Amino acid sequence: MKRLLLPLACVIVVSLLLGALLAPWLAPHDPTVTDLSNRLLPPSAGHWLGTDHLGRDVLSRLLWGARASFGAVAAILALVLALGCLVGTAAGMAGGMMDAVLMRICDAFMTVPTLVLALFMIGALGTGLTNVVIAIALSHWAWYARLVRGLTLSLRHRDHLAAARIAGLSRFAIIRRHVLPVIAGQLAVLASLDLGHWMLHVAGLSFLGLGLAAPAPEWGIMINDARPFFRTAPMLVVLPGAAILLTVLAFNLLGDALRDRLDPSLHSQAH
Repeated sequence: MKRLLLPLACVIVVSLLLGALLAPWLAPHDPTVTDLSNRLLPPSAGHWLGTDHLGRDVLSRLLWGARASFGAVAAILALVLALGCLVGTAAGMAGGMMDAVLMRICDAFMTVPTLVLALFMIGALGTGLTNVVIAIALSHWAWYARLVRGLTLSLRHRDHLAAARIAGLSRFAIIRRHVLPVIAGQLAVLASLDLGHWMLHVAGLSFLGLGLAAPAPEWGIMINDARPFFRTAPMLVVLPGAAILLTVLAFNLLGDALRDRLDPSLHSQAH
């Protein structure tokens, strides 16, 4: 069963990504155009998943919502990896005072729950999807910096790194050639497990009105807009909720599968 996790997770994630990337061509209607004469329509040939309370096509909004959500998560991933790798490798390679100062900064970020820290950052930066991305990245980068620092310390005194230093390679070249390729697998596992968590953060903050603003299509906004109509048109809440659930489940399956494949301790236990 475990052997099927990675292919299944990849199929789900790739399908969702394709839906998001091809939203301009797959969406049958403009996701923001309202038509009050066609409000709350059931599924039909013209609107496969029906329409919402403003007559907007639900399928189109789901596809464009995936585009917004995946784009935000990709930006968060890039920022977290950049900050985590920069701070972690700098601390691990330099040691001494720089290591102590950088790790105390990480400790300060890690003492506050991530959602609370993200809300504080948004309060300081202001609302909007860009600020949501920055806030979520700033509330999570320290965990990656800690991991990268620990892995860098374990590699720091290896013979091949000493040989690279003797050969005259710069510290940046050593990190790029001999450190980052070794730690990439564990970073991939951690990131894949966090992607679903970040997706929930993006949707939750948009649901609260702190991310994208209506009428922009985004899954959290769709759930918030549909709340007053839950009794009369429950699918308006169920569909974006199911999209979030499926995406988070797919990312978690991907993370579990990658961990099983890339974690050497699990391989040693299996044999």
